[in-house]
Amino acid sequence: MIRTIKDFDLKGKRVIIRCDLNVPINGGIITDDNRIIESLPTIKYAVKEGAKVILLSHLGRLTTNADKQKYTLRPIAERLSKLLDMKVTFIDQTRGEKVDHKIREMEPGEIVLLENTRFEDLDKNKESDNDYVLGKYWASLGEVFINDAFGTAHREHASNVGISEHLPSGVGFLMEKEIKYLNKANTRPKKPYAVILGGSKVSDKIEVINNLARKADYILIGGCMAFTFLKAAGFEVGKSSVESDKVKYCRDILDKYPDKIILPIDIVASKEIDEKAEAKVKFINEFAEDEIGLDIGPATVKLFKQYLDTCKTIVWNGPVGYFEINKFSEGTRKLLEVITNVKATTIIGGGDTASAAINMGFKDKITHISTGGGASLEMLEGRELPALKVLNDQK
Repeated sequence: MIRTIKDFDLKGKRVIIRCDLNVPINGGIITDDNRIIESLPTIKYAVKEGAKVILLSHLGRLTTNADKQKYTLRPIAERLSKLLDMKVTFIDQTRGEKVDHKIREMEPGEIVLLENTRFEDLDKNKESDNDYVLGKYWASLGEVFINDAFGTAHREHASNVGISEHLPSGVGFLMEKEIKYLNKANTRPKKPYAVILGGSKVSDKIEVINNLARKADYILIGGCMAFTFLKAAGFEVGKSSVESDKVKYCRDILDKYPDKIILPIDIVASKEIDEKAEAKVKFINEFAEDEIGLDIGPATVKLFKQYLDTCKTIVWNGPVGYFEINKFSEGTRKLLEVITNVKATTIIGGGDTASAAINMGFKDKITHISTGGGASLEMLEGRELPALKVLNDQK
C-alpha cells in the first residue's frame, strides 16, 4: 500500500517533494498557475510539520543550452513565494557544491527550489532516462521523498522513480487525490457510468476504449476522433481528419458495443480552421466534400445530455471540438454545463480538457480535474504507472 505524507515524521527532516510545476510561461510571465496552486497543500503541510523542504520539478523540454533561459524555474520560485507568503530560495543549479552547501545549512520550515530537473537532459537525457547516479545524488539530499507530481507519474525519471529507489517514499495530497478518483473510475464507479472521449486521434485512445468499454455504460465520442468512427459507420465526412488504418478497429468496436458507443448526429462544419471562416451546423449525412467537422452540433449536445443526465459517474478525456477557436468551442462549453448540473462524480482527465474546463470557468464545479493528461490516460487504460509501482513495491 502506498504511504502518504501523513505517514512520516517530518520534523527536522530534509524532505524532497517532487512537484509538477510545469506551467505555461510567456516572456517570463506565468500565464496559468493552476499546477502551482495544486501543489501548495503538500508544501504547506511539510512546512507546518517542521520539515526542511527541498522542491524539484521539470519545466518544458530542452534541446540546447540556449533553452535554459526560457525554461528556468526562477519565475516559479517567485510565484511560489507570493502564494505561500514566505521566502522560497531558488538555486540555479540541479546539483553540485552550491546545492550541497545550501541544503546543509537549511533550517526547519525553510523551502528551497532547485533548478529545472530537465536541465540534466542536456547531458545524455540523464533525467528522462532515470540515470542511476543522478537519482542517487538527488536522494542523498533528503531523508524522506514525497512524490506529488502526477503529471510525470507515467514516466520513469531520475526525479521520481530514481529517488524513490533510494529513500523512504510516499505521495503528497495532490497525488493521493489523483489516485483516489482515477482508481475509483477504473474499479468501482457508481452506475450508470459514462465516458466522454474526444481529442484528435483514435490511436491515442484505443486502450482506453478497450478498457472502459467493459466497465462503462456509455462511451460518447466527439472531437476529431469521431470522424474515424463516423467513417466506420458508413458516413462521408468531407475533409475531416480520418485515421484510415483505424477504420476497421472502429467498425469492430461499433459492432461489439452497439448500445454503448454513442456518436454525433450533427456537427459544426467549415471549409477552414479559422475564426473568420464561415461555419454551418449540419447533420452527419450532409457533409460537403470540401468541409471539415470542427465541433459537435446542438442536436448532439441534446443527445449526449439524455445519457449524461442519468449518470452517477462521468469521466471526460479530450475536447469534443476545436475549442481553441471560439466558434468551435460551443460543444465543449455546453457539455461542461451539462455535466456540472448532474448529480454525479465528474472527473476531467487533464490536458486540453482540463484547460478548457478551467478557462471556461468550470473549475470549481467539477469533482476532480486531473493535472496529468498522459498519466490520467494511462490510468484509464488500466496501466500501473512507474512512479506509483515503485511506491507500491516499498515495504
